[in-house]
Amino acid sequence: MSSGQAVEFSTRLKYAREELRKISQGKLAELTGFKPAAISHFETGARKPSFDNLKRLADALEVTTDFLLGRVENPEEIKEADQLYRDIKNLTATDKELAEKMIAEMAKRGK
Repeated sequence: MSSGQAVEFSTRLKYAREELRKISQGKLAELTGFKPAAISHFETGARKPSFDNLKRLADALEVTTDFLLGRVENPEEIKEADQLYRDIKNLTATDKELAEKMIAEMAKRGK
């Protein structure tokens, strides 16, 4: 991460913890297995998490790593898209084609 991304990450991490999950640093530390000081360092930008630790933070906060890294703005959009993808994956080829046509028609009406 560059220094600009570190600020973005630390801000998003704190936002996810305080606003989305409404938990303390201590609780996040408990959920991830980190020491509370490590959570504080991540939130202040003093330290950057490894990829594995980033995944642990995202899982504990119930957000994606993309949200924490600033690649998406709304964590709920990702959850919705993931669910749609899982649902579509289970359709037959015929049902997928029908779903695509229905979605295209609905999108036209929405414009």
